[in-house]
Amino acid sequence: MTTRVLALGGGCFWCTEAVFDRVRGILDVESGYCNGQAEQPSYEQVCTGTTGCVEVVRLVYDPTVIDERTLLTIFFATHDPTTPNRQGADVGTQYRSGVYWTEPLQANVARALMAELQASGMLGAPLVTEVEPLRHYWPAEDYHQNFYARHPYHGYCLAVAAPKVAKLRRDFARWLKPDAG
Repeated sequence: MTTRVLALGGGCFWCTEAVFDRVRGILDVESGYCNGQAEQPSYEQVCTGTTGCVEVVRLVYDPTVIDERTLLTIFFATHDPTTPNRQGADVGTQYRSGVYWTEPLQANVARALMAELQASGMLGAPLVTEVEPLRHYWPAEDYHQNFYARHPYHGYCLAVAAPKVAKLRRDFARWLKPDAG
């Protein structure tokens, strides 16, 4: 089986993980931090905004099941790629929108899709998503992994993650894993 790796920054990793855990073709989702100056940063360090790190989910996926365009279409539909350093109430450089690629094909697809979205005007504002190579990646602490699945009634999960999962179910139902409850 051929697999590829891509990291996506779409605000709080709990929300992005909750979405991609349910997508067919995604084999592994891990919350973590990428592309900063700190080695193996902690959540507390990243929250200061001084590490340069982004909260991301690192996806391992099967491109024979889900292609990059579909994966990125879901990504752009389930977060706001027009707000710099912010997703809702989460503010700071660690919450910036980003596509962190491991293969040039991923960057090319991301840039082409972003150009189409921008030209369509459907987002109502310029896209601010950065597209950069995945230079550094560190897994987040264990308590962040599978957070939504373990704490679906946590206030943040109910208010922020659940609507993103609902949007996935509504707009991308054909891409749901069979067991994606």
